[in-house]
Amino acid sequence: MRFLCVATLLASLLVCGCSCGKRPGAIEVAVRDPWKYRDYNLVFVSFDALQAAHLGCMDYSRNVTPTIDAVAREAFHFTRTASVASWTVPASMTWFTGVYPSEHRMVNKFAIFNARERKLATLKERAPDLVTLAQLMKSNGYATGGFTGNAGVSGGFGFEQGFDVYFHEKDTFGRFDRSVPEALEWLNTHKNQKFFLFLHGYDVHGQSTPAGGYDYRFVDQQYDGKFLGSPLEQEALREEGLERGRLALRDEDVRFWRAIYDEKIQRADALFRQFLDQFEALGISDKTLFVITSDHGTEFCEHGRLDHGFTLYQELIHVPLIFKIPDRITGNIIADRVSSIDVMPTILDLLDLDIENADRERLRGKSLVPAMKGEPVARDAFSETDYREYTYKRSVITPDGWKLIVTLEKKTRELYDLNTDPKETRDLAAEQPERAAELERKVFAHFQSIGHDLTARRWETGLNPVYPSQAPKK
Repeated sequence: MRFLCVATLLASLLVCGCSCGKRPGAIEVAVRDPWKYRDYNLVFVSFDALQAAHLGCMDYSRNVTPTIDAVAREAFHFTRTASVASWTVPASMTWFTGVYPSEHRMVNKFAIFNARERKLATLKERAPDLVTLAQLMKSNGYATGGFTGNAGVSGGFGFEQGFDVYFHEKDTFGRFDRSVPEALEWLNTHKNQKFFLFLHGYDVHGQSTPAGGYDYRFVDQQYDGKFLGSPLEQEALREEGLERGRLALRDEDVRFWRAIYDEKIQRADALFRQFLDQFEALGISDKTLFVITSDHGTEFCEHGRLDHGFTLYQELIHVPLIFKIPDRITGNIIADRVSSIDVMPTILDLLDLDIENADRERLRGKSLVPAMKGEPVARDAFSETDYREYTYKRSVITPDGWKLIVTLEKKTRELYDLNTDPKETRDLAAEQPERAAELERKVFAHFQSIGHDLTARRWETGLNPVYPSQAPKK
């Protein structure tokens, strides 16, 4: 249960007494809604490619996230959050627009990619009517600063819209060791005004390696060293998995890749600790909301491949989501199934921002504040990926844990019961065709409701590269 403080309760009673039987000349007392944090700061932190299952607060066996776990113990921790997409560009853009990838249309890096023309996708051209979270914050008087690791959240795609400063590391997959110092320097000059800070790092991404290299702290001492964990090795395995459908890795190789992933997570968590310590020293923590999340997870052969983007299995779309609110320091674990589409409306609700009705009506998600109050939340969570035009997939997870994945180019479907089969090892589509058909209708109806009839086009695979090595020269 959650209790109002005594002062708030007495004030509430006073207001009630004045309004229910007012005496002549009685003074009415205005009481702040205890769930509104107008003019509070916002720090939004993205650990790119962090699989939810690798957090200690999600019962992971290795102690690699002590900092995140400590924050979660004093925060609202949504343990069953599904990302709307399984890779960076579409998933992250949904945080800042409040609509699904099919609507903001930032579903691949290139708007056009063919032998004659190559044109990068931009939010202003793909969805010019959308207003970003940073733009809304700025219009409400906030200083806005974004400090990122480049690549899928680099300026130019539209993430920079509304930010006074938008830093992206020169290295394609920059880490917190660069974005954190830049963010702290900016905070030192803006700590006396309300601000929105977006902090992002690719520390745990497959294409990122720690400064100074690995120390292999979690690698089995008996490992024969077939792999070293380099980005080139990871890239080769990613492409091989896409080409062949499955990697021929030994169990010890999979353990190796997961071990260096954990090393990167632990290093990133330590950098986040440094950020929090220095942030605390600024003396503004009691006026700051924190959101900690990830855009997507990553696969380590749970379904035969390495990396992310190309499926909608749980290892890719189950993400952390933590809201830290200063005056609510008792940890709250919320196991309702929610979506990353809910992040923006929750922020707007908590900060009580003044927003045009048209901008509010565009939002597809719902505020999670009712869930924080202890009210049950029951909603379907939809996800999608058009990753590199290699595949086109759509999925739904129902509140009671049934999940359907539709692969549009193949016209196939997969059905899983996440309650009994959380790792999605047993496809029940053939055994339960009626349930599969019902959920497929739900998927198609949802996308039609947001203006995307999945039956109205041919889903032809092609090439829309994410990395330079995938793009053949003209």
